[in-house]
Amino acid sequence: MSEAIARELMAQRFRSYLPVVVDLETGGFNAQGDAVLEIAAVTLTMDPEGNLLPDATYAYHIQPFEGANVEQSALDFTGINLDDPLRNQVALSEAEALNEIFRPIRKSIKAHDCTRAILVGHNAAFDQGFLNAAVNRCGIKRNPFHPFSSFDTATLAGLIYGQTVLARACRAAGIEFDNKAAHSARYDTERTAELFCSMVNRYKDLGGWQLAQREQEMDGTD
Repeated sequence: MSEAIARELMAQRFRSYLPVVVDLETGGFNAQGDAVLEIAAVTLTMDPEGNLLPDATYAYHIQPFEGANVEQSALDFTGINLDDPLRNQVALSEAEALNEIFRPIRKSIKAHDCTRAILVGHNAAFDQGFLNAAVNRCGIKRNPFHPFSSFDTATLAGLIYGQTVLARACRAAGIEFDNKAAHSARYDTERTAELFCSMVNRYKDLGGWQLAQREQEMDGTD
């Protein structure tokens, strides 16, 4: 029964969209020509009290697509070593990584009675642009994400905490952040997921979500 309540609450909370936190590490800023080097996603769930929680993490190293550009400055920033033999043993092609990460997202959408995923990211437009470009390159027809809508935690954290840098926003929210571990897709995605959940839950605890629900009921909207 409690799982059914949680599913219903999640489906209602974001208009049947399932928020999924995503981070990509790339070879530059050009989504059309620069390589995607890492991708990670954290699916979210909800408890019977309506609190948003991180659920599962999926993360993959990616081999640059043929002809991709990789800026040395991007490698210096992320710390990614493309010649690392351990990395090359596990790195997937872009298409393989996307298919692997989309599979559990689709399952989570169905499990929560949602219709589509919506990307959550820190400076979400960057990740969404690279994700959409990779989907187009790979000819993937069933992208579970909304093509242009997203939730940006940099904007939300700027509103709530006055901080837009991920590390500073996390610390303002009481979330530990290790700068030495930052700029890996897995680590940044997991911290972003914690940050997003903390902001959504804080809004609920302050009564904002209940107020919004009452106003919707009065207006006859859903």
